[in-house]
Amino acid sequence: MLKPEYQWLLPAGLESAVPTRRSTRDWVIDLLCFTLGYGFTLLVTIDLLQTDPSVVPEWDGAPTWMIWLDFAAGTIAGLGLWWRRGRWLIPLATFAMLVSLFSVAAAITCLIVLFTVAVHRRFVVMAVFAGAAVLTNAAFPVLRPEGKDPYWESTAWGAVIIVIVCLWGMVVRSRRQLVLSLRDRAERAESEQQLRVAQARSLERNRIAREMHDVLAHRISLLSLHAGALEIKPDAAPHDVATAAGVIRASAHQALQDLREVIGVLRAEGHEGAPEPPQPTLGALPALADESRSAGVKVRLDVRIEPATVPDGTGRTAYRIVQEGLTNARKHAPGTTVEVAVDGAAGDGLTINIRNPWPLLNPSVAIPGTGTGLIGLTERATLAGGRLKHGRTPDNQFALTAWLPWPS
Repeated sequence: MLKPEYQWLLPAGLESAVPTRRSTRDWVIDLLCFTLGYGFTLLVTIDLLQTDPSVVPEWDGAPTWMIWLDFAAGTIAGLGLWWRRGRWLIPLATFAMLVSLFSVAAAITCLIVLFTVAVHRRFVVMAVFAGAAVLTNAAFPVLRPEGKDPYWESTAWGAVIIVIVCLWGMVVRSRRQLVLSLRDRAERAESEQQLRVAQARSLERNRIAREMHDVLAHRISLLSLHAGALEIKPDAAPHDVATAAGVIRASAHQALQDLREVIGVLRAEGHEGAPEPPQPTLGALPALADESRSAGVKVRLDVRIEPATVPDGTGRTAYRIVQEGLTNARKHAPGTTVEVAVDGAAGDGLTINIRNPWPLLNPSVAIPGTGTGLIGLTERATLAGGRLKHGRTPDNQFALTAWLPWPS
């Protein structure tokens, strides 16, 4: 629900539909307005009743009944100031315009009501009542000719006062609209900032999830290969069984450690920047190749660049591409030779080629996967500003080729 102090911003016909709750500030202002308006009514009525035309020769005087009628109208209008907010403003303003045709005692009350209309209603509504006030101001000297001031002079002064009151009310309304607009803009900016933070966190967590897929897929494929070797050769030498079991245990331990780190990052709140521990780059490719060789995969690694000269971001992406390529080869083409070539230069970009014979293994024997590894690699390469292609070559090989930008 719109706050009471902003209900005057509602469209026409809806300002009075919302119940108002008067604040302490509203009570103080309403008390001040009532004191000014009704206090002026009392003072003017007492002054008119005590005025002696013989003492003030230029004063024509007014009938006693007119003075008391003026007082009654001023009293009703003054009491109406307590209900000048909300739905009763327009009826009160209409009554005030009618009273201003003949009333002197209700003059301040009528100006307060006109000011309230200028503050709380649209310009069109204010213009209608301002025009009515000018007309009643022009008719007042005719209906109640008291004093010897020229007609046009008194009318002009009354019109000037009406214009000043209306302009003052319009300034107050414009200032309130500006304050509300700035407040709304600030709240909207804060909401958008919170949304951007939430989106950044979501993107970061998605990126961590992709990292988890790459890392765990690599570890679990090693586990599957060694477990498969034990299954195929149940009568293997005890030394070979112990070696394979040791590799399985180490890979499982490392997989659990990687999973624990990723889960810890996902549970952490308020993280900024890169929350995961330092990721491997091109310098870790030899260790990655040795890890695959220990699982029985034949890997030919040819790195023709100095890994330390490659930017960290590009190096991390290249490492993940090679890791996923080796993981796919273990899954779908076990026992084949995987050739990995990394080449490039600063300014020309970094090129990664991974090739292995097209798998001839029965799909039912292959290690199951999620089917999203290459999709994730393509997305990773695209986000890094590069490109990635994969597929079957004419010489019956599976090739994965990636190009990554390498600024000079």
